[in-house]
Amino acid sequence: MGILNTALRALIWWKDGTIGTQLFTWRHGIKVGEDAQGNIFYRNENDSRRWVVYNGDIEASRISPDWHGWLHHTFANHPGHEALDHKLWEKEHVENLTGTMAAYAPAGSLRQAQPVERRDYEAWQPE
Repeated sequence: MGILNTALRALIWWKDGTIGTQLFTWRHGIKVGEDAQGNIFYRNENDSRRWVVYNGDIEASRISPDWHGWLHHTFANHPGHEALDHKLWEKEHVENLTGTMAAYAPAGSLRQAQPVERRDYEAWQPE
């Protein structure tokens, strides 16, 4: 099973980081910080490249806005170095839940336990 996992890591990116990413991180990565989900953030020596090694599913929406801004060079300092000012009305960051059972389903959605009867819609019938 070890050879299969190694081969898969060489070819796919959606399960774990690839071997190429792991080697690049090992050779050039300087650990900058870690977020609440255990994702680890790196940069290279001259700070021209910034990247993340995910803890678990590789899903970009799992990155908080603070770290996202640092990754894309919007902020010079990372969240562990200097906290961003947050407004009282800001909500906590939540990853994208599309495709999961926790995804938003409005009233009338087929995913609701009791779908609402729609009286404002009439299906088109060909003649």
